[in-house]
Amino acid sequence: MNNRNNKFFNNNHQSNDFPMAALAWGQSLFGNAMFLNSNNYQHDKYESIQGVIALGAADQVYANADDAFEQLKEFSDAHPDWLFGFFSYELKNQLERLQSKNPDHVCMPDMHFFRPVIVLLRKPEGWHIGCLPGYGNLSDPDCVYRSICEQNQIESVNARLPEITARVDKKRYLDRLHAIKAHIQQGDIYEMNYCVEFFAEQAAINPLSVYDSLNRVSPTPFSCFCQLNDKYLMCASPERFLKKQDQTLISQPIKGTGARGGNPEEDERLKQALYHDLKERSENVMIVDLVRNDLSRTAEKDSVRVEELFGIYTFPQVHQMISTVVSKLDNRHHFVDAIKNAFPMGSMTGAPKIRAMELIDLYEDTRRGLYSGAVGYISPEKNFDFNVVIRSVLYNAKKQYLSYMAGSAITAASVPESEYQECLLKAKAMEQALVAAL
Repeated sequence: MNNRNNKFFNNNHQSNDFPMAALAWGQSLFGNAMFLNSNNYQHDKYESIQGVIALGAADQVYANADDAFEQLKEFSDAHPDWLFGFFSYELKNQLERLQSKNPDHVCMPDMHFFRPVIVLLRKPEGWHIGCLPGYGNLSDPDCVYRSICEQNQIESVNARLPEITARVDKKRYLDRLHAIKAHIQQGDIYEMNYCVEFFAEQAAINPLSVYDSLNRVSPTPFSCFCQLNDKYLMCASPERFLKKQDQTLISQPIKGTGARGGNPEEDERLKQALYHDLKERSENVMIVDLVRNDLSRTAEKDSVRVEELFGIYTFPQVHQMISTVVSKLDNRHHFVDAIKNAFPMGSMTGAPKIRAMELIDLYEDTRRGLYSGAVGYISPEKNFDFNVVIRSVLYNAKKQYLSYMAGSAITAASVPESEYQECLLKAKAMEQALVAAL
């Protein structure tokens, strides 16, 4: 780890207990914490990090009004080290002539990246701890490791979860689906991702407990926990937005969701049904084409290709249709430009992207904020990996406001009742995790 005091600890801490203890310990000292967790997922051939924890902000950058990506370029160039952070969906307003008039109840910033004081990398045989010099005992990997091992259980709180309310009731949802389909029939758009918010006010939760519960209910390859002072993200995302490995860029949009079966035979039947579903394939291929176009803006000539189309992958709650698009980054472009030109991800907007985003602001009732954004890391070598923030709980501890969203892609073939049931299916894991964490 670049310019850090480093030590490897060969141990048996491969359960979720050690990272939870590290996060609990870190929260007692810092206002910044992040855990990126692959859950030892076996089907990601592009995985390069099994898990990483970042604690404390030695340096950090927040988005300004209209130059977030330029700020990130300057910040990353000035700090050739590990950087962790997120992009909010609302950065779309910087990238296009868009605006959001809907309320934002969680109030995450549009972008935040930090250079951590402590980085813990999970390896198959243990944990690698890297500490910045100049922070006393926090600069000593041995002291950090001992402190984490001595950490007590996650601090308990007097949890209180009032009734979770859907901001859009079923009738209003179905009415809006018909309106969106009218835009499609008129040729205004081909596809649009429409989401609804579920929320609770005066909620008192322990975010670490909720994340631990969510991760047990739905362990996914792009799971993450993020704390920025009094604001939290607890995420069980199955989707990669964009990864850079050397000069290769990889995007893996998800479009197509199916329920799990009650036994192996039914599970296999449902997987095959998803694979052959023409509506789901139509959704997927439209977003694949959009991603190909996004990557082409920073790619070497003729380097964009679809590596896998309509792959079916199984997760604890659902089956997903995932495609893989790759390209080679042209050396003339800064790596941040690759992120900028692909953001926000097509799987959460629609096609054409700009018109779909305009209609999202028209028909949705709340700003998405960090939902539909991306969380991840930039390595000292300027590689990066970012997820898509879905299947997530957001929490503002000061306001005691809790929120999660769920949505689906609307096409000409969409059946409004079926789309409504898909939203409820996706929201189920968050509800289960919240109840289990009480």
